[in-house]
Amino acid sequence: MASAVVFAYHNVGVRCLAVLIAQGVDVRLVVTHQNNSSENIWFDSVKELAESYDILVITPDNPNSPEVIAQLKDCQADFLFSFYYRTMLSRAVLETVKRSAFNMHGSLLPKYRGRVPVNWAIIQGEVETGATLHVMNEKPDNGAIVDQFTVPILPDDTGAQVFNKVTVAAELVLDRCLPDLVAGKAKFTPQDLSKGAYFGGRKAEDGRINWQQPARVIHNLVRAVSKPYPGAFFDIVQGQIIIWQTRVMNLSETGKPALFVKNNALYARCADSQLLRVLKAELNGQPLDANNFKLRFDGEEIIMLTI
Repeated sequence: MASAVVFAYHNVGVRCLAVLIAQGVDVRLVVTHQNNSSENIWFDSVKELAESYDILVITPDNPNSPEVIAQLKDCQADFLFSFYYRTMLSRAVLETVKRSAFNMHGSLLPKYRGRVPVNWAIIQGEVETGATLHVMNEKPDNGAIVDQFTVPILPDDTGAQVFNKVTVAAELVLDRCLPDLVAGKAKFTPQDLSKGAYFGGRKAEDGRINWQQPARVIHNLVRAVSKPYPGAFFDIVQGQIIIWQTRVMNLSETGKPALFVKNNALYARCADSQLLRVLKAELNGQPLDANNFKLRFDGEEIIMLTI
């Protein structure tokens, strides 16, 4: 029976850890993160799953510390797996296992190496993404590919919806390739890094809408950072408007970018004159739609807001 130490977090961590357990891998240690009280914890707990199987769990501030390395060496594991663990692991950590270390990444490598690959893929207008299991080394997401699984990104899919697909893709690809990994029969394919790029992390401020961009670009941002992420937003005199859901319409009107009511629906006219239907939005935390649009502006009869 193969043995492993697992660094994991988030839903991908939960589902991939479940695959290892289901396939009889002896998981000797799970390393995960303490939840951050300032973060919206909308995902499942690796710690809870591991403890339900009586697997030892640790949550070190620094997984590369000498104390953690010593504990990993004591496990005498065959493999190290990293499933959405958020901290880069040192060479010393990777070398604590007998055979090799592998990471699950939420894109079709070599595309979208780095942080938040699902959100970036949507922002960039991709029509597909997936999950890739690859060999780990000291550089992020550039080791040889073991296997990958593709999922579609539909035109109105949100970040959460695509992330759910990628979670399933990660589970499927690990379940498919794990027997060959354990048996030493897996084939590794080196990445051609020229066919992809590295993307950094994103902050809430990166969701600010630039209304000088085309409708499709704005739509992609809105759906990429919709709930449970902070949302796409812009500021007006009366406060902050967050737009949670839009739809690109086959309609256009000339004029400056603006929010307005048309046929009992709320629309945004973008810089390319194409219209976005605004399906879900809020002003200062309160719902904003065609029925109350005027009321949100001190009862004025103006129903158009230049943005």
